[in-house]
Formats: sequence, C-alpha cells, structure tokens
Amino acid sequence: MNQLTVPENAKAAYTTRHLRFETIDGIITEGRPVAGDLVLARVAEIGQHQRLELCDGRRATLYEGDPIIVTYANRYAPDQFEAVVPDDLGPCHLAAAGGVAAQTLSQHAAMLNPTCLEPVGLLSDASGRRVNLRDWRLPDPSVTSPSPHTIVVVGTAMNAGKTTAAAGIIRGLTLAGCRVGAAKITGTGAGGDVWLMTDAGATPVLDFTAAGFASTYRCTDDEVLDSLRILHGHLASTEPDVIVLEIADGLLQRETAALLATCEMREVADAFVFAAGDAMGAVNGVAALRALGLPVVAVSGLLTASPLATREARDALDVPVFTLEELFDAPASIRPSARTHLVSAAR
Repeated sequence: MNQLTVPENAKAAYTTRHLRFETIDGIITEGRPVAGDLVLARVAEIGQHQRLELCDGRRATLYEGDPIIVTYANRYAPDQFEAVVPDDLGPCHLAAAGGVAAQTLSQHAAMLNPTCLEPVGLLSDASGRRVNLRDWRLPDPSVTSPSPHTIVVVGTAMNAGKTTAAAGIIRGLTLAGCRVGAAKITGTGAGGDVWLMTDAGATPVLDFTAAGFASTYRCTDDEVLDSLRILHGHLASTEPDVIVLEIADGLLQRETAALLATCEMREVADAFVFAAGDAMGAVNGVAALRALGLPVVAVSGLLTASPLATREARDALDVPVFTLEELFDAPASIRPSARTHLVSAAR
C-alpha cells in the first residue's frame, strides 16, 4: 500500500454516496480492480461527460487534472456507452456521469469520445484492505408480512419513459392519500431517477447502490435477486401503502430478462406497468410479460407523447394506456383499495 492520501478537493461521485469516508486510510497503487472498488483518479481529458454528479446530486463541472473518487463498474447503455471493468489500474474512462470508471467497448454514434481518467489507486482502510461498495450495503431486511401492494415498472429499452411513468404512478397514489415507497432495482448509478421519484412524493426512495452495486450490468442472477430482496424488504419494513419498483433497460437486456423470469419476482409483484416508445413495442412487451405469467395492468411511457401512437396502442391492447397526466389525474384507479386498473391484479 502506498501512503498517498485522498486530496481534500477530490470530487466524490454519486456512486460513492454510501461510503463512510472517515474509514479511508490509504491508497493501493497495484492490483486488479473488481466491480464496486472505489478509486481515486485524475481527469486526463474531457470528453462526453463534462460534469460529475456528486453525492448530493449537484453536477460539478470537471476540469483536466481534477481529482475525483468514482467506482469501478460495468455499464450497459445502448444510447450511450458499453463499458467493462478494466484488467488493471491503467488509463480508463468515465463511463457514466454518476461516477463509473470503466473501459469503453462501444458507444452510440451521437456520443463524443468518453472522458479519460488516470487512476491513482484504490481506496483502502486502516488495515490496508481495499474498500468496496458492498462494505456499506444495507443489512438483510427483516421479514415483513403481508407485503405491501407492489407495482413494477419495466419497459422496452433505455429512455422508454420508465422513470417518468413510475413518478406519475407515485404522484397519483400520493395525491390519493397513499404513502409510497420506491426503488430502482437495476441500472447504472445516477441520482436522476431517485430524485424524480422523491420529488413525486415517494419516501423512502432507494436504489441498487444501497445494495452495494454501482451498476448491475454483468452481475450474477443471484446478485440481481439480492438487490430486489434487499431493497423491497427495506421498503416493506417502513410499512408503506404501496411500493413502486423500476427495473432498468429493456426486456432484451440479460439482467432484466433473468430477473423477470424468477419466482421471486412473481412473488413480490402484484402488478406490472409497461413503458414503451411506440405502439409496436408496447404490444410486444405486454405479450412478452404475459408469456412469463406476469400481471400487466397498464401501459405508459414515451409513446404517450404522441396522441396517434397512444391511439394505436389503445386500439391494439386490452389494458389501459395512460398518459402522464392521466396518471396524475386518476387517483381512484391506482389506489390499492380500488383493485382496478393499476392495482387490479392482486395475488
């Protein structure tokens, strides 16, 4: 271990927000990183990500030479970057503004080249052991019975409107007098979705970083299930009227597909709302969820920005298609006691 210390002016990313910085005592300058390891790095060259989201959500402007604290993780983002944890502590990239250090494999044509990083070393504790996000994960939840009514939002792909739909559901339930807890089970660490669900009225709001993951891409099936179990369990322990869960990316993404196929997901979820960017995606997505035996009760998402696409979906589907405004303005239909529309599929 090198006796280097973390500079006081180092910008700590969102993915590190559960880290207790008082436990950091040194920096390891050798070794192979693994997902979840915390790393001190310097910004070598500014590219796509010109700002870093800090622990409190503020987006700090990056300058070349800035010391930053980020987390090694994989990234799956068809609209941005595909990236993996590198094999060593050599130069790598800032693959996500929330604070993911990784080696980029591919990128969307609309993206600039990624911001380049020069890792200084892995953060370590007083014993010289490298620290990892899993060191600060939430403890195993206590068993809560019965489980609160749980609505799961899933979609066709990145940017299909999943979080907007989840926030609309939360807002409608909150206006109806329900207390709502919410969580994002999978994805890449960033605060935007958490802040949006919080602003819509959910409390508490958790995400997979609280389960010890900066990203769930390339996690094992058991690890993704662990995120579901920990986050849902902790929300349930607060005894909300309703829990709203979001699953990132789309049905074709490996971790999403694996999670939806599990018995644990069927046991947790009372209702599914599917978010899609167009009517065809909505039709195929509803069919895919039903093939898994999952109770789809409504469709929403980006397609509802188009009245024509909304009409197409309504003509083709036998479940309601809600615009965001309808989610806000239809509290009776999403109230747990109503057992209609969004909550019509009870266990």
